Amino acid sequence: MTIVAIDHVQLAMPEGGEAAARRFYGELLGLAEVAKPSVLAKRGGCWFALGPVQVHLGVEAGFQPARKAHPAFLVDDLEGLAARLRLAGHEAKADAPLPGYRRRYVADPVGNRLELMQREG
Repeated sequence: MTIVAIDHVQLAMPEGGEAAARRFYGELLGLAEVAKPSVLAKRGGCWFALGPVQVHLGVEAGFQPARKAHPAFLVDDLEGLAARLRLAGHEAKADAPLPGYRRRYVADPVGNRLELMQREG
């Protein structure tokens, strides 16, 4: 038996963070919001997807942002996305090179770290 894929990434957010999450993950990153199952919807939070990429944001009491642990998203226009994020007040900072990729880090509206990567060539 082997792991064949990651189904989704779960990130935490404070109570009431849904509007900021919708703007950042939906409008800026281009993920579509998907309905949470009714049994889970009462907990708050919101879910997003684009093809096989799924990000779930769940409300966590005593929330502390993930500043080191992070998901890494492959993108097809790193500089264009970085510019769009910058205009919205989210600086996507370059980091040490990784062979075969250009990459940047950005914090979501509640401080969770995200890596944005584009393959070179």
